[in-house]
Amino acid sequence: MESTYYEFGTAAERWDRARLFFDAKEYGTAARILEGLVAEVPEQNATRLLLARAYYHSARLAKAEAELRAVLERDPVEHYARLMLGRTLERQGRAEEGAPHLRMAAAMSGDFPEAGPSPA
Repeated sequence: MESTYYEFGTAAERWDRARLFFDAKEYGTAARILEGLVAEVPEQNATRLLLARAYYHSARLAKAEAELRAVLERDPVEHYARLMLGRTLERQGRAEEGAPHLRMAAAMSGDFPEAGPSPA
């Protein structure tokens, strides 16, 4: 693939540019910029999370799943990555696999369903 102007500049400039494209709902372009940033600094969870979101919104669900799993490997209590992974798996028709991630994300955020009467 040929390079374009938005893939050049400092990491901070490219991060800002990727956010602008993401906010403009140009998810493919945002992902292209973020892929380069993740390759340069793979330990940055914020970059991976935004890349996963760009993949999710552009229906590149397997790639979103891979990025989210990489984030959770580094930080198992990253609430938003856990929530996104659950939703990504659901969207791929793997709701049963996604359910534990969604429950864990809810527990981490304190979002518990109201308890009804206890079974007798």
